[in-house]
Amino acid sequence: MKIVIIGAGGQLGSDCCNLLSANNQTIGCDLPRIDIGSKASVDAYLNETRPDVIVNCAAYTAVDACETELDLSWKINAEGPKFLAQAAEELGSRLIHISTDYVFDGTKPAPQAYIETDTPNPLSQYGRGKLAGEQAVAKYCANHVILRTAWLYSAYGKNFLKTILKLVLGNPERQLKVVDDQHGALTWSLTLTQQINRILRSDLTGIMHATSEEHSTWYGAACYFLDAMGVSYSMRPCTTAEYPTPAHRPANSILENKVLKDAGIATFVSWQEDIDKFVAGNREQLLAEARS
Repeated sequence: MKIVIIGAGGQLGSDCCNLLSANNQTIGCDLPRIDIGSKASVDAYLNETRPDVIVNCAAYTAVDACETELDLSWKINAEGPKFLAQAAEELGSRLIHISTDYVFDGTKPAPQAYIETDTPNPLSQYGRGKLAGEQAVAKYCANHVILRTAWLYSAYGKNFLKTILKLVLGNPERQLKVVDDQHGALTWSLTLTQQINRILRSDLTGIMHATSEEHSTWYGAACYFLDAMGVSYSMRPCTTAEYPTPAHRPANSILENKVLKDAGIATFVSWQEDIDKFVAGNREQLLAEARS
C-alpha cells in the first residue's frame, strides 16, 4: 500500500512515517514540498505520487494565534482538507484526516463524554476551521476517515508535557499554575498511529473519536507525568479564569471512542498506562531536550 503522510515533520506525522513504513510504502511530505492551502500544489503533488491512502496530519495548531491569523488558519484547517478530499476522490484514494475535540463546546458536564454523533459547536476560530475541514472531507471524498483526537503528545515536536518539563527544570523554585477545570485525556501520538494502522486494515469510513481511555485535568496530567519522570516540582491548580487565553477552550474534551469500539478495533489504553510507557522509553531524551 502506498501511503502519503502530509505533515510528516509534526508529532503525529513523525510517528506515522516511522510505524507505517514497516508494511507499506510511505512517503512523508511537508512544506515546502506540498502546501495544502494551495489547490494547485495539492493536485500536482498527489497526481505525481498517486497514493492509495492519504493521511493528513497537517494543521494550523497554534490555537491562540488562530484568533488573529484568521486567513492563514482557515486556509490550512478548512480549505486544505477540501483540496485534499477533492484530489483523493479524483484519484480513488482513501483519505484519513485528523481533527480535534475543539469542534465541541465542552458544555457537557464531566465526566460525560462526547460521542461521534453529538452536535459540534466550536467556541474558537481553531475549532471552527477544523469543523469546516471535517465537513469538506465528508462532502468531497466518499472513502474518508475523520479521526478526532485530543491533548496529543509525542517524543517529537512541541507539546504540553515537554513545556511543563522545561519550565520545571529551568526554574525549580518557581511555583507553576496549571488549569484544573478543563477535562480530557492525554493521547500519545504513537498509540494514535497504531490505531491508524488498524483502520488501514479495515473498511471503516466516517467520523471516529480516537483518544486515550479515562480522563484527567491538565493539572492532574502534569503531576502524573512529572512524578513518572522522577522530577521535583512546585505546582498549584488554578481555574481557567485565572489563566485567560485569547481562544476559548472547551471545559470538557472527553471523547468516547464509540465507533472504534463498536467495530472491535480500538487500540487505546488508559492515558496513565501510555504515560508510563512513554516515560520508560523516552525519559533521558526528554530530560536532555528540556535542559538544552
